[in-house]
This record gives sequence, C-alpha cells and structure tokens, in this order.
Amino acid sequence: MKRNWYKWEVLLLLWMAFLLNQGDRQVFNTVLPAIRDSLNLTDTSVGLIATIFNLFYAIMVPVGGWAGDRFSRKWVVTISILFWSVATMFTGFATSFLWLVVLRSVATGGGEAFFGPANYSLLGQYHTDTRARAMSIHQTAYYVGVILAGWLAGLIADKMGWMYSFIIFGAAGVVWGVLMIIRLKDPKETDSSPAAQNDNCHPVAQNDNCHPEELEATKDLRKPGFFDGFKTVFTTPTALALTIGFSCFIFVITGYMTWVPAYLQEEFGQNQATAGFNSMFFTYVAAFIGVLLAGTVSDSLAAKNPSLRMVLQAIGLIGGAVFLFFMGGQSALWVVYLMFAGWGFFRAFFDGNIYAVLYDVTPERLHASCSSAMIMTGFAVGAFAPVVLGALKQNLGSLSSTFPILAVIWLAAGIITLAVARFFYNKDYKKIKDESKS
Repeated sequence: MKRNWYKWEVLLLLWMAFLLNQGDRQVFNTVLPAIRDSLNLTDTSVGLIATIFNLFYAIMVPVGGWAGDRFSRKWVVTISILFWSVATMFTGFATSFLWLVVLRSVATGGGEAFFGPANYSLLGQYHTDTRARAMSIHQTAYYVGVILAGWLAGLIADKMGWMYSFIIFGAAGVVWGVLMIIRLKDPKETDSSPAAQNDNCHPVAQNDNCHPEELEATKDLRKPGFFDGFKTVFTTPTALALTIGFSCFIFVITGYMTWVPAYLQEEFGQNQATAGFNSMFFTYVAAFIGVLLAGTVSDSLAAKNPSLRMVLQAIGLIGGAVFLFFMGGQSALWVVYLMFAGWGFFRAFFDGNIYAVLYDVTPERLHASCSSAMIMTGFAVGAFAPVVLGALKQNLGSLSSTFPILAVIWLAAGIITLAVARFFYNKDYKKIKDESKS
C-alpha cells in the first residue's frame, strides 16, 4: 500500500523535474532574438548554438543511459538536475558566441543528457500496470514547462534583461534538485529468477550446483554493457521503427521550438513575453488534453491488442502533418494559432506512447540503455533542425516556407510507424513477455 502511494509521489517529483528541464530549454528559444541582437550574432549562428546543444546532448546521452542502468537512478537524476541548473545560471553571464556554446551547448546539454534515460526508467519501475497513464501525466510537464518558460522567460527578459531569465530558471532547478535528494528513492530490487535463488550459481565460477538454465538466467542479470541498448534497439524492428519516428518527431519539434517565438516576433510584431507565450500556449494546451486522452486510450486498447499503442502514434504523426502543412503563410493570426493547436493535439498521441512502446518490446534491465540509444539517435538527427531552418530563414527571408517540408517528414514517419505496428509489434512484444517468464 505504501509503495502504491509512493509511486505517485515519484511521479510528482519527476514531473516537476521534467517541467524545469523543458522550461530550461525553452528559455533560450524565447530570448533568442534578444541574445542575437545583444551579442551581434546572425540567425545562422544562434541556430548553431541550439544545434551544438542537441548534438552534444545526443553524444552524451548513451553515457547517461549506461549510468542509469549501472548506478543509482536516483543519484543520476538528481546530480543531472543540479549540474544543468548551475550551468543555466552561468549562461546568464555569457558575453560571446564561444561562451554561449561552452555554457549552453556543452555544459547544459551534457548535464541534461543524464536525466532522460534514468528519469523514464525510474518512472517505469514504479509504474507497471499504470505505465502509459503515468508516462502521459509525466509528459504534461513538458507542455506546462514550455508554456511557463515561454511566457515567464520573455517577461523577465522584457523587464530585467535576457540574462536574468537564465539565472532565475537555473536557481529554481537547484532548489528542486536538493528537494529530490531528500525525497526520491530507488525502488527495491526484487528477483525471483532461478539464478537469483541459487547462490552457488555464477557465470564465471561454475560448479555442479549450477544448472544450464540457471547459468543463462545469471548471464541475463549481468551489468549491461555500453552498447547493449544500441544492439537491442537496432535489432528489434518495433524499437528501430520507433527510433526512426522519434528522430523525425524531434527534428520537427526542435526546429519549431527554436524558431517559432522569433517567427511571431518578426512576422506579427509581438514582444518577447507575448511571442514566448503564444508560440507555446495554443500548441501545448491542446497537447496537454491530447496526451491525457492518449494515455488513457492507449492502456485500454493495449489490453486488447498491444500494437494499438503504435497505431495511435501513427495517427498522431499523420494528423499532425496536416496542420504543419497549413501552419505557415497565413495572414490571419487566429488561423496560425488554430494550426498550432491542431498540431499540438495530434503530436501528443505520439508523445504519450514513446516510452510505453519502447518498454513493451525491450528487456527491463536495458530500459535506460535502450532509451538512451533512441534519444541519442533522435537528437543527433534533430540537432540539425535549428541551423538548417535558421539558414533557410536567412536566405529565404521567412520561416513560413519551411512548414510544408516539416509536414512531409512527419507524414513519411507516420506511414512507416503504421506499417511496423501492423507487421512487427505483437511479435516483438510476445518475445519480451516470453523471455521475462523464462
């Protein structure tokens, strides 16, 4: 009973940490024009800062996944929060492109890389029967975080200067990190496997008491290797397709979140606080509703047919592509906001099922490593979105012409996702279930 109650406290602790994580990222996007003008940078160079951030994040996230599977996930999560929050605070003192790269792209990106894999794995350990629901509720922190940061960072920048946006958000992260040290706990490990019950069985020191099936089980319980997550993800059709879809998903979202606040400032004359709020509010209020619906529907459908989780993801990508296509080139601001909302609602169906799908088709002992393999691939691809869109914007003079390109990317990913859900998902799911019983 106590564990059932505490798992929801864990969700609350990780929800707030994730809110600060995503809010921290959105601070830069909101004040990007002010940083550009203050330091005499170009659209391409500020886009490059965001690109290096995502590339460094992608490079470091496998290390974060490896650490999350080998060490205390509580400490991996909390140290990550403290590290990136301090780096965020110091970003407010950056005075050049180089210092922004060091403090924002390298230090902040590297610190955040350790958070995701251990965070989702820890949440998945506490929530088994309620996994999709818990993941969906957890995902709402993303939406609240970017809305709050979009408005608050812009307001702080308008009143006090863009530097204080970083300092205040970083300080909030430090406070929450300290609280998590006090309240967050690793779940107690339980193991009823034959190997665990036989103290005489060891894969190195074999003896007559070690049966072959026990030896195999013991090998399965070894500490994960650095590349085990990559091997699992890239040799499991469902996990591989999810990673491809996730990469397309992140490319579009990274480009959107980096440049849409600037789009509203430059195309519609909005100030930083207004643009930061409007660029995220309509999108993520709709996404908030969509992800809660997606989590509830996903758990219900998965009880009948697990592959329907991935079908929901395909619907999200294809539906979102329609709204992306019509997002740019609109003279009426209300139409732009409507496209924001429609895209946000449909993207939530992919968003809310990412880790529920991944954990359905990968071994529990490799969840953090598999998460990091998917995250690294996705962010390595998505890292190029800010600089690519920045260069296109600089040459074409407008961001709106890039939206149809982003729509095609999501449409292709949606079709692949739908095909894999139909032909591979249940096979991969059954394989993991059979392995867990043996």
